[in-house]
Amino acid sequence: MITKRDYYEILGVSRGATEEEIKKAYRRMAFRYHPDRNRDGVAEERFKEINEAYEILSDSQKRATYDRFGHAGLSAGQAGPQGFGRGFDGFDFGGFGDIFDAFFGGVSRDRRPTAERGSDLRHGVEISFEEAAFGCEREIELDRIEPCSACRGGGNEPGSEPAVCPNCGGTGEVRRSQRSLFGHFTNIITCERCRGRGRIVVDPCRQCNGGGREHRMRRIVVRIPPGVDDGTTVRLTGEGNTGSEGGPPGNLYVTISVANHQYLRRDGADVLYDLPLNFAEAALGGEMEIPTLDGYFPIKIPAGVQDGQTFRIRGKGAVQLNGSRRGDQVVIVHVVTPTSLNQEQRRLFQELAQVLEPAGLPGEEKGFFDRMKDIFAGRG
Repeated sequence: MITKRDYYEILGVSRGATEEEIKKAYRRMAFRYHPDRNRDGVAEERFKEINEAYEILSDSQKRATYDRFGHAGLSAGQAGPQGFGRGFDGFDFGGFGDIFDAFFGGVSRDRRPTAERGSDLRHGVEISFEEAAFGCEREIELDRIEPCSACRGGGNEPGSEPAVCPNCGGTGEVRRSQRSLFGHFTNIITCERCRGRGRIVVDPCRQCNGGGREHRMRRIVVRIPPGVDDGTTVRLTGEGNTGSEGGPPGNLYVTISVANHQYLRRDGADVLYDLPLNFAEAALGGEMEIPTLDGYFPIKIPAGVQDGQTFRIRGKGAVQLNGSRRGDQVVIVHVVTPTSLNQEQRRLFQELAQVLEPAGLPGEEKGFFDRMKDIFAGRG
């Protein structure tokens, strides 16, 4: 059996903490362990614990029950193997007297439908390499569920008013009494006709058929921060589908796809450029024009540069994500060996081979290569 942690310990407050102290602690902990900000493997579980603890401690009745009986007192009213079944939903098990009241003339309440948060939406956007480095704005179009523009979510035809539910008299609840071996028992359930609202629509809105919601095409401007990379997701809070029963809307998640650049590539905030050089350019060096995010930039390549050698241009990279400093541009040298030569090029390389000595060879090995060169030249 898994032992749950103490709710006060989870939020880091004392048992005598005020409602405001509990709220501040919840905000601090939720911000710290939110999965969108904290990529730690245990952050998601901690976030669930924090929300569960706040749900109990922010409710005065649930908190009182928890303070008296701990986790066992809370689970006593839930359906399942640890509880007493559906028939007891709605009881406040603040004391054992309530349980006896349920059997000997007590009242049981069914749960009313609660407000539900709207579903999230997802959308993809493709941007250029430069836009990913410096940030940009994109206007997207999406189909989402919103409150009906005609009835404003009420479900009734504009100009008409919902009527009092004749089944529950506007209370949203229906009482059902029955006798048992233990006495008179009253069960209060949510009115099936009005679904707990207390009002019914007698003249449904023609635009939404009384549902109170409709699909609408919306254009939304997405601000993409600088420094995003391919696969980054931007969250727009409250831009998803509208909720039901007065619940809040969901969120919109925009996934970024970054197009490839003709010459450049990214490594975090740094921008990489592969500089191809032939043998002559590598041996002689010189000044080169390098493509950067800010246009072409001149750098000096020293004579005798080697394959794989790198040069760093400070401050010419992308803007750091959630920061303001720019990374660097790294130039990587690649000495290119020709794979095919025409007759003139071959002649020039042969002349060069006559004057160049094998690099790094001692005298005896140099003499060997000289003799081999004579043999291949037909002088051996």
